[in-house]
Amino acid sequence: MSQNSHPAISVIVPLLNEDESLPELASWIERVMTAHGYTYEVLFIDDGSTDKSWSVIQELGRANSSMRGIRMRRNYGKSAALSIGFSACKGKVVITMDADLQDSPDEIPGLYSMITEEGYDLVSGWKRKRYDPISKTLPSKFFNWTTRRMSKVKNLHDFNCGLKAYRSEVVKSIEVYGEMHRYIPVIASWAGFNRIGEKIVEHRERKYGTTKFGLERFVNGFLDLLSISFSSKFGKKPMHLFGLLGSIFFMVGFVIAAYLMYEKIFNQVFRMTERPLFYFGLLAMVIGTQLFVGGFLGELISRVSPDRNNYHVAEKSNISE
Repeated sequence: MSQNSHPAISVIVPLLNEDESLPELASWIERVMTAHGYTYEVLFIDDGSTDKSWSVIQELGRANSSMRGIRMRRNYGKSAALSIGFSACKGKVVITMDADLQDSPDEIPGLYSMITEEGYDLVSGWKRKRYDPISKTLPSKFFNWTTRRMSKVKNLHDFNCGLKAYRSEVVKSIEVYGEMHRYIPVIASWAGFNRIGEKIVEHRERKYGTTKFGLERFVNGFLDLLSISFSSKFGKKPMHLFGLLGSIFFMVGFVIAAYLMYEKIFNQVFRMTERPLFYFGLLAMVIGTQLFVGGFLGELISRVSPDRNNYHVAEKSNISE
């Protein structure tokens, strides 16, 4: 199929050392697209593979002009690979899937119709029946449970499912970094894309290679969850958090200092520096001052940031460009 400048579907496949599965995956995707008459492109994002993945991608591109590849200089992580893919894709609907054949391309038509016909901004797959080891499923359940409670997206069971579909405006409007790929629905919701749906999808046993999940990704994922929760609430208004906490701590310290001063003047209680309360009050005022100054500096940095007024506009009416 010839390359279409604006295909109906862009499939983004981030990968690391998946040379064995790529030919089968590419053939499967091509078969599904041809059967449904979709115009499409497939972007294989090679995230620093050390096997023959890049050679396989080049061969796939020579055989089918709708399949393209982007090779990273080193392994940056899945979020970086997705970010590169989001920037390069041209499709009206963007579908992401893993390269290990655990995600089924047969799900593409259903995901596509939920975006184009049912009006969703983003549809996340839910692998209700999984074939992963317990060392991977238990952390996943923990992250999903925690994310539902810390975000406004309450209707998803599996935030980290690699099989997702997006309206093109979504992927062009959000920024993904660190281990944030697992929280893309939260990022999209924060950006104002609130029509987020879920589709039960087939999960297959890994046929080739080994899982890339490890303890480091577990820790990084938890820290990124805290980061995105903070950024979504206070990224543009740090003074609302640090200034409030700083004021509370300082007032507690001030009240303690006033009480000790009253005791010394009116009740003739001396040797105040030997009382633990004195040091609690002093510490509270110091911490309060530091928090307040930190919030103030954060506010100054936020005000000069080029993204300070980077807001997402849905549409315009009778506005001359």
